[in-house]
Amino acid sequence: MNKAGKAGAPQRALGAMSGTSLDGVDAAVVETDGRWILGFGETGYRAYSPEERAVLRAALGQWVGPQAEAAAQVVDAAHGDLLAGFEGVDLVGFHGQTLAHEPRGRGTCQVGDGAALAQRLGLPVVWDFRSDDVAMGGEGAPLAPFFHFACAKWIGAQEPLCFLNLGGVGNLTYVDPSFATPEEDGALLAFDTGPANAPVNDLMQARRGLEMDAGGALAARGQVEEGALELFLAEPYFARMPPKSLDRNDFSEMIGLVGELGDADAAATLTAMCAAGVVQGMEHCPRPPARMLVTGGGRHNPVLMEMLQVSLDCPVLPVEAVGLDGDMLEAQAFAFLAVRVAYGMATSCPGTTGVRALVGGGIVSRPDKD
Repeated sequence: MNKAGKAGAPQRALGAMSGTSLDGVDAAVVETDGRWILGFGETGYRAYSPEERAVLRAALGQWVGPQAEAAAQVVDAAHGDLLAGFEGVDLVGFHGQTLAHEPRGRGTCQVGDGAALAQRLGLPVVWDFRSDDVAMGGEGAPLAPFFHFACAKWIGAQEPLCFLNLGGVGNLTYVDPSFATPEEDGALLAFDTGPANAPVNDLMQARRGLEMDAGGALAARGQVEEGALELFLAEPYFARMPPKSLDRNDFSEMIGLVGELGDADAAATLTAMCAAGVVQGMEHCPRPPARMLVTGGGRHNPVLMEMLQVSLDCPVLPVEAVGLDGDMLEAQAFAFLAVRVAYGMATSCPGTTGVRALVGGGIVSRPDKD
């Protein structure tokens, strides 16, 4: 099916994202016609409580069953609470929460009921963005690249650049803004670089009962164990050509590689693994990028950012350096993608997910009329 589509009337779309870091739900409004960003609107955040986070952690890797059902209830309630506070919205992009992702196996699993959310909000809700892509042979991730292309146009980029999202998993988008549309061959290349914050977060939770290594403070006091880093980079994933994607727990054995290390050295080594995965991934870029713009929680870790800067030949900057919001970029992406789905436009292509042809994923659920 041809999913090139055409841009439509401008919409105020509300996007929501609950990522693999399991910190909470981000929500953001984007004004768009499906092709261009016309403006950014209000944003919001709803943190998960420690109890809710524990429910979500327990459900990771589950496809069905009581733990997955409990996670779905948490996700639906949290999103409903947050999104109900927005006004003047035309439609909603609802990603849900990824529990399991095996694009070359069982598929992909995001919990969250978009139809129920549409009823609660009284608005059309676009959801289940990934399944169609996986069904057509794609990885189903990452899905933000079409939005990254629009962001590159928004900031007036003239040279190729990279967007690096450092959430629970790292993913990179190479954008060549000389192309007119993201669907064109060569405009985009995207893939997961490897684990990012998730292993460090899991280490901090297991050893210190904390959610993260805030500001990289613990890693800054440690030394990188080079032997563990070499074992990590020997993983077959890094030899695979992109597009490629990961589940949050695909590298769970990383904790074992640092199991004998003290807390600071373990945190430093896991942080270095995240950076090394990115550096390895940069070898796949068609041309050296003029800059790397970093979004997601990892940009707040000065140890990680310094590791990237000393290893790469281009400036490494938080996306705020170009006027974007690194805390909300993924939520904004799903607002943008929701409009594209509504207008029958593509949301992924061979260069972003490896899908066989342009595909516009997503279900549109509309509230019942009284």
